[in-house]
Amino acid sequence: MEIRIDSHSVFAATGREDFKPGLPGIIFIHGAGLDHTVWTLFNRYFAKKRFNSIAIDLPGHGRSGGEPLPSIEANAAWLLDLIQALELEEAALVGHSMGALIALEAAHRAQAGVGRLVLLGAAAPMPVAEPLLDAARRNHHGAVDMIMLYAHAWCSQLGGNPVAGIHIMNSNMRLLERSLENVLFTDLNACNEYTGGLAAAQDIRAPANLILGKQDRMTPPAAAIGLIDALEQAQVDTLEDCGHMMLSEQPEAVHRLLAGIFGI
Repeated sequence: MEIRIDSHSVFAATGREDFKPGLPGIIFIHGAGLDHTVWTLFNRYFAKKRFNSIAIDLPGHGRSGGEPLPSIEANAAWLLDLIQALELEEAALVGHSMGALIALEAAHRAQAGVGRLVLLGAAAPMPVAEPLLDAARRNHHGAVDMIMLYAHAWCSQLGGNPVAGIHIMNSNMRLLERSLENVLFTDLNACNEYTGGLAAAQDIRAPANLILGKQDRMTPPAAAIGLIDALEQAQVDTLEDCGHMMLSEQPEAVHRLLAGIFGI
């Protein structure tokens, strides 16, 4: 599905189901340098379960037009414009990494418009190491290499995918390589400069779930403690043998958790 926000085309995958006004909405928000395809498994499942399930491409990512937005706040405002354009009275926001920060800020701003918040690979603040920022700023492949090394658990770096012929790291690498022309840096820098996460969390009354990877070295579970404490209603699940790229490292475990969160 394509709609227009701020004169730019926005792509929103609906899990191969038509958008149906009146059904509850779930919006999936991808992380830095990625696109809607990381949510394909989950998006299609919820679309078959009578949800308006929507996996978006943020501006300048995937099939959406425009330039990548320079801050978490700008992305959150854009997301709320999207929700309004879709005429959703209430939506659950499910975000991974940078997408988790965008969901957090949007939930803070929308309040009653967000019925549930699900944050995967989240921490607040979410600092980015200067060597990674510098490599991304120079559009150097070293930025992708660093993410591959630090965002995956050791078992994922060896292979680890139960589906034969699909390599976890290589698929993520190809997505990030497409974002090297300033997109990855813009995203990482937005994460690094976002300082309002804890204040936003303290203002959120909607129930929240966090899904963390025990071997995540980009947003380690310990870094989420402040966020967990700040949220009024927070339930936490931690995945064993899993790093930051949990959507591809442990897709079945994430799937089961999301299904349980939404009562399926």
